[in-house]
This record gives sequence, structure tokens and C-alpha cells, in this order.
Amino acid sequence: MQCKGIICFCLEIFVQYFHRLKRKSLIQALDKIKSELMLLGFISLLLTVGQKPIANICIPKSVGESFLPCKSSTFGHAVEETKCSDQGKVSLMSREGAYELQYLIFVLAMFHVSSCVLTFALGMAKMKRWESWEAETRTLEYQFSYDPRRFQLTYQTSFGKRHLKCWSDNRLLRWPASFVRQFFNSVSKSDYFTLRHGFIMAHFAEGSHFNFQKYIRRNLEKDFGVVMGISWWIWLFSVFVIFFNAHGFYNYLWVPFIPLVMLLLVGTKLQGIITKMCLDSHDKSHVVRGTLLVKPSNHFFWFNWPQLLLHLLHFILFQNSFQLAFFTWTWYKFGLRSCFHHETEDIVIRLGMGVIVQILCGYVTLPLYALVTQMGTSMRKAVFTENVVKGLKKWRAKARKNLALRNHPHSARLSLDASLETSLSLGTSPSFSGHDASFSTVDFDRPSDDAEYVALEIREAQKAQGETNA
Repeated sequence: MQCKGIICFCLEIFVQYFHRLKRKSLIQALDKIKSELMLLGFISLLLTVGQKPIANICIPKSVGESFLPCKSSTFGHAVEETKCSDQGKVSLMSREGAYELQYLIFVLAMFHVSSCVLTFALGMAKMKRWESWEAETRTLEYQFSYDPRRFQLTYQTSFGKRHLKCWSDNRLLRWPASFVRQFFNSVSKSDYFTLRHGFIMAHFAEGSHFNFQKYIRRNLEKDFGVVMGISWWIWLFSVFVIFFNAHGFYNYLWVPFIPLVMLLLVGTKLQGIITKMCLDSHDKSHVVRGTLLVKPSNHFFWFNWPQLLLHLLHFILFQNSFQLAFFTWTWYKFGLRSCFHHETEDIVIRLGMGVIVQILCGYVTLPLYALVTQMGTSMRKAVFTENVVKGLKKWRAKARKNLALRNHPHSARLSLDASLETSLSLGTSPSFSGHDASFSTVDFDRPSDDAEYVALEIREAQKAQGETNA
């Protein structure tokens, strides 16, 4: 319980820090961590309350001595309940076992939180240089290099030179090449510029100065909250890992490699998507105007579901944390050279795989995921900043109120009074009259780089509103 208090105290410090930075998504992620810790605390409480009833559940000795981590028990027998010993049976879980399970749960919580924070920190450090790339898109040199009045062949572009190779058209060769490429400059400047251009052309007007780097960061902060959670199917696989930790399965030779293999598969898929987008654009036209235009689409992803990659990363991080936590707990409880880790290869493989997966996921796969998953068919809600979202909500509430008043007869005067009252309370001009709706009523509190992109959504809403009135 003391460990839990320390974790909550540290989380409270981070919450206050993110409040000052106004990072709402990260605050929500920390709140999710607190809720997960409360859930683990509730499970621990249930184990404490149910120690005696669980210990009174008796099973045959033959069953109790099966699926043990050691060939023979070397730690002595736990004190059995009188009820079970009188029947010549053993408890399903002794009171001491329930007590140790509580420690394992809190060790797992600490490792999972630390692993997610470290992965996020490594990814943000790797993506720090994207800020300079985004700033470069506003320079005259960039505008001259990607002038839409210039024509060139696809393979002459920097993006085409990187991805249009002799192996690109062959699927059997493309996968091994994508596998190797993720370790060497996984996200190049040409990749960032081309995918950024494709995203803006698909969702905004040509030449828009949309801050793609901030959009990626906001999405990544929201995804961080998803990764911090623990789903039932992840717990189910953890039970599966413990089940195969029994003697005779030699799980140290294959279980620690599961997160690594899955992580490498995800990284290979992400690199393959970039190459496939380049090939798709090349097949449509061998001559490009300005820069190569890639078209975002869900069909590049597994099952047409970009979010599947996030759930896979979630699973990988949790299983890696679970294996490290289980290793640490058994080391502390039974010693380094216990039957849990009798072989030296067991210790080296588990620790080595844990560290490799942690670094590879944070510094290589996460930045690649953050960039490529934006190339789905639709853009995500994070396209709007918090200030823009607040302004849209105010406009929507105000428009709904005026429309409701206009639907009643003899309500023109009431509509005007309501518009004046609402405008004065929001500190804006009363431009929502009976026959006109103006975008100037949105109060964004402070200027934002993304505010200009709300105009398109507002115009569409106004058009629909006019058709309804007509």
C-alpha cells in the first residue's frame, strides 16, 4: 500500500505540471493511470478479504503438484488449512500465496507505468527534430523546392529515390527490405514532407499552413492514454504466460521473444505502408507536379483498421512489462538462482529481450507509428486544438438555441434577446441573427495556427442550416 501511495504522489506532481502546460490529453492519461491503480487496489482488497475462503477451496494433491515452476518443491510447503489437511488435500491458494500475489500486482503496476512513460519519452525525443522539419515547410527554400509549377519524374523526387527500388514491386523482397529499413533512418525528412503533403491535400486546401507536427503530437498524447489501460484480453494472455511458466515447457526459450517478434512485425508493416503508398502514386502517374502526392487510405492497413496497430503496441508493452515484473518479483522473493531462473540463459534472455523491446518500441517503432497511422482515410479529432474545440462547442450551442427559438411562432424578439444575452456572456458580437449565421461569433480565447481550418466545417454547417430553413 505504501508503494501505491508513492505512485499516486508522483502522478499528482505530473498532473499539476501538465495543468500548467495545458496538456489536457496527458492529464486524461494520468487520470486513467489512477483509475487502473484503483482497480488493482480493489483486486488487492478482494484478495485480502477472500484469503480464508480461497484457502478453504481444496484440490487433490496430484493436481496441486502439477504445473509447478520447479521439478520438485524446494521452498517448503505452505501452511495448509485444517479443512484441506484433514481431507488429505491441499489448498487452491494458501494465505501466503494470496499475500505474495498482491505484491506481484503492485510490482506489475509500477513496471507498466514506468514502461509506458519511458516509451513515450523516447518517442518524443526522437520526434523532436520534426519541429525543425515543420518549420522548414514555411521557408522560401522549401516553397521553391516544392513549387507546384515544377514538373519532374516520380523516381527523381527524394521520396521516389528512397522507395522506388528494384525490390519495391516484389512482395517477397519488399518485406525483408522494409524489415531492415526500420533500423536505419526509419523516418526520413522526405518521408515526413511527402506524407505531410498527402495529408494536407486530402483534408485541406493546397498551400495550407497546417501544423502537421503538432497534430501528430496531440494524437500521440491521446494514444498514450489508451496504452496506459489494461484490457481483459491482455490479462488473459498474462494468465497464459504464467500457466506455461511450469517446469518442462522451457518458456524462457520462446515466451520472451513474443513481444519482440510482434514489434518487429509492426515496424515492418509500417515501413511497407510507406513504400506501398509510393508505388501506388507511381502507378497512377510517372510525372509529378511539385512533389509526389500520396493518397491516404485505410486499405494500406491490416483489416482496413489503422487503430489495430495501436492495440498491438499496447499488447507488446504490457507483456514486456509483465515479464520484467515477474522476473523482478521472483528474484526478490526466491533469489536470482531459484528454479524460476535456474539456467543462466533464462536470465540473459529475459533481461535482454526486455531492454531491447523497450528501446526499440520507444525510439524506432513509436515515431514510425505516429507518422504512418495519420495516413488513414479520415482524420482524427485531434485536428482541432483545445481552444478551437471550445469555440466550436460555443458556436454549436448558440446556433441550436437560435434555431429552436426560430421554430416557434412570434419568437423573433425572443431570438434577438437570447442572442444579445448569450453574446454578452461570451464576450462576442451578436452576429447570430434570425436569417444569418456568422463564423465571427466563435471565441477562440487566443489565436491558434489551426483556427483557419475550422472555417471549412463552419461553412458546411451554415450551408446545411440554410437548406433546412429553405
